[in-house]
Amino acid sequence: MADVTASMVKDLRDRTGAGMMDCKKALGETNGDMEAAVDWLRTKGLAAAAKKAGRTAAEGLVGVSVSGLSGAVVEVNSETDFVAKNETFQGFVRTVTELALAGAADVPALLATPYPGGLGSVQDQLTHNIATIGEHQSLRRVTSVSVGQGAVTSYVHNATVPGMGKIGVLVGLESSAGADVLEPLGKQLAMHIAAANPLALDADGLDPALVERERAIAREKAATSGKPADIIDKMIEGGVRKFAQENALLTQVFVIDGKSKVGDIVAAAAKAAGAPITVSSFVRIQLGEGIEREEKDFAAEVAAAAGI
Repeated sequence: MADVTASMVKDLRDRTGAGMMDCKKALGETNGDMEAAVDWLRTKGLAAAAKKAGRTAAEGLVGVSVSGLSGAVVEVNSETDFVAKNETFQGFVRTVTELALAGAADVPALLATPYPGGLGSVQDQLTHNIATIGEHQSLRRVTSVSVGQGAVTSYVHNATVPGMGKIGVLVGLESSAGADVLEPLGKQLAMHIAAANPLALDADGLDPALVERERAIAREKAATSGKPADIIDKMIEGGVRKFAQENALLTQVFVIDGKSKVGDIVAAAAKAAGAPITVSSFVRIQLGEGIEREEKDFAAEVAAAAGI
């Protein structure tokens, strides 16, 4: 039997998209013959992942997990919403979310993390799932929130199962106040963030490019007003200020009461608790956000299937 090297396994994996252990077995079964190994994987249905890699994966699940003073959010995509109901897929999302919480800080680190059960890495398990389930899947995003003192709270919108759904939110609250104060406050803030989708914690955290874009829009609007230059300048700055207030968390109107500013809600909770409370950070991940979804022409698909 020919010696199977790590480089041979890597080459076969690159060609087929199959898992590392499956590639190693294929090479062993075919005495190191690369082409025969490719065929072996194809006959087992394990090389299917490579052909599916070009499909749009904009469905799936967002997983959220919190433990102590830390929390993690992971987005795993699939091609159809049907896969999100698959127990194998849900188990994978649950496991990788826990691995992210344990310290895998970004996608490359998480993909390289050993997958529980001795199946190789997270990447190996993902590739195996693609071949097994029959749809392209991808681990798209992972992020975390932690505090030195206080609480990290979470919220999942449109939850498919506990801890997994369409939108995942984490909120970090730095404070010496008790959990009886921080947990309900954090939950309400997380629900607000899910609904209002703030772009930053405060005005200073907004993307300068976005602010300049709003400034240009305000300038165009003001230019047609016929007002004096000094008034136009005030109109422009007023438009930018309004954009910042509506898109920074602490100056948004709290969706739960519809009138208070979020910053005022936090300040009131701190006063009642007798201890400062600071929103240190937040994360909001919405499933498929920013993915250009493939537009399907149903009539064309029917015609193609009928050979028209």
